[in-house]
Amino acid sequence: MKKTDIAMIILIASISVFVSYFIAKSVFGDVYSGTANVKTIDKFDSAITQPDPNIFNSNSINPSVQVQINGTGSGSSSTSSGTQ
Repeated sequence: MKKTDIAMIILIASISVFVSYFIAKSVFGDVYSGTANVKTIDKFDSAITQPDPNIFNSNSINPSVQVQINGTGSGSSSTSSGTQ
């Protein structure tokens, strides 16, 4: 390769980089330089607060208890009464 060929490749590559930079900047826009307000949390401490007694009480439903529904209440029964 001649020196002029290498110089032409470098020139074309640098021009294509500049063109692609400006195209990408026009498509994606500039970086947002404004400020944003975010919420922060209070400092954690080691004090434990008691849970709400309206929710956690002795009359609450315990979701860890297994419930079996076998159709022995009021309403339709689960057995079929077919005719022979």
